[in-house]
Amino acid sequence: MSYTCTFLKRFALFFTLATILSLQASAQQNTAATLQKLDAYYQKALKDWDVPGMAIAIVRNDSVIFAKGYGVRDLKAGGQVDANTVFGIASNSKAYTAAALGILVDEGKLNWNDKVTKHLPWLQLYDPYVTQELNIEDLLSHRAGFRTFSGDLLWYNTTFSRREILERARHLQPAYSFRDGYGYSNIMFIAAGEVIEAVSGQKWEDFIKQRFFAPLGMNRSYTSVNELTGKDNVASPHGNDENNKPYPTTFTAWDNWNPAAGIFTSVNQQAQWMRLQLNRGTYKGQKIFSEDASRMMWTAHNALPISKQAEANVPSTHFSAAGLGWMMNDYEGRKIIAHGGGHEGMNSRTVLVPEENLGIVILTNSMSSIMSPLANYTLDQFFGVQNGRDWSQFSLDNMAKARKAQEEAAAKAPKEKSRKSKPTMELEAYTGTYNSPLYGDATIRVENKQLVLDLAPAPALGGKLTHWQHDIFNLEWKNNFALLTPTKVRFIIGPDGKISEMRLDANNPDFHFSELEFKKVK
Repeated sequence: MSYTCTFLKRFALFFTLATILSLQASAQQNTAATLQKLDAYYQKALKDWDVPGMAIAIVRNDSVIFAKGYGVRDLKAGGQVDANTVFGIASNSKAYTAAALGILVDEGKLNWNDKVTKHLPWLQLYDPYVTQELNIEDLLSHRAGFRTFSGDLLWYNTTFSRREILERARHLQPAYSFRDGYGYSNIMFIAAGEVIEAVSGQKWEDFIKQRFFAPLGMNRSYTSVNELTGKDNVASPHGNDENNKPYPTTFTAWDNWNPAAGIFTSVNQQAQWMRLQLNRGTYKGQKIFSEDASRMMWTAHNALPISKQAEANVPSTHFSAAGLGWMMNDYEGRKIIAHGGGHEGMNSRTVLVPEENLGIVILTNSMSSIMSPLANYTLDQFFGVQNGRDWSQFSLDNMAKARKAQEEAAAKAPKEKSRKSKPTMELEAYTGTYNSPLYGDATIRVENKQLVLDLAPAPALGGKLTHWQHDIFNLEWKNNFALLTPTKVRFIIGPDGKISEMRLDANNPDFHFSELEFKKVK
């Protein structure tokens, strides 16, 4: 009897182990097949979207299960992209800034609801009440009252320090009531970086390197364009020409915006960041920040509306919100923690699915929006979505429809200019110094019988003016930066019949030139 029982127990144990091993082997085969399918999909999408290069990494159950590069680092110079190629991750940096504040909360050096003026007593915003009540959570959840991208011309190619940017921010006007709306704000993350420096005594760059890069082994991650000099395997940014074709451009050192968008890294290194995040602040047994801090960052702090079109495109999404340094929504019954990044000539996206222990990072050297459809398709494969959408083709089709509508509208628009159109005044009448309380001085001068615009805070901007009609001129930017769009300079005549003001008019999705209200001062 004893022998029979022992035999049966051993057989049951053997059968159980065999079943487990069989299931594990089957799961590994399924994962391998999924990754092979994704690899082919990524390669096709790269070509379909005309993206110079990109790299993708996938983390599952605390392991990097996929990391690969596609395309080239530079369309002219070439160079194969691989999993170690360095890209700018832009606003994916915001999660680092939020986590840095989480560490300071863990250490008892500040609280999430601390008033910002407790640490930055010199800060002033558009309203004394807002200045007084603005707290750390407000800085990180896009609810301070500004419209999306308000004030971003204060950091774009300017010589302003972070403090100078924030001191000028008092001139920015609100678009909605404090804590009663959403407006994506890089300026407030710059303020968050200043709080980190004030509380820790370390510059934001040093804090990020010491508290994240070092323990995570991110030894090829950087916090400034200037640090890329002499480094190998770095992707070049690419803009889009008038035919929407990519062309290589150059980086600009915008260190004044670093807490909002300053990090450069590779998918292999960003994968370590995703492991830390999915493990709620712990990396290889070392606690970097607490689970409480993780939960705070992944809590919805500012609800966002879901449009009718978004609801039609993704019926399984029922909520969308800003966390602290992250955005979040639900998709196919899972909570998604994600953020995108848009550097000048480099777009990217990081996606986390805590319930699945799954993370995806997509880094590109293009201005395209390829990242979101690729991330969605990847999620569908791991979620086992039946008859899932071809997200890449779906997005391309929608973009084609939008372009056609724009072309039709442009064809119906009146022609730009009459051949006989001339300025209403002599060129000298437009010259002088103009001042914007928000931005500073701009000058108009004549050079070789042509007006030239100089922007004192941003020497790399400005350019020559070519007359369009009346007192409006086309601005030919002196540098072909990828984020700049066609811009007109419009002069306003005062009651005395002389030029009194100047405006820059641009249909630019990234910058509000209308905030620069220049008045002639001499």
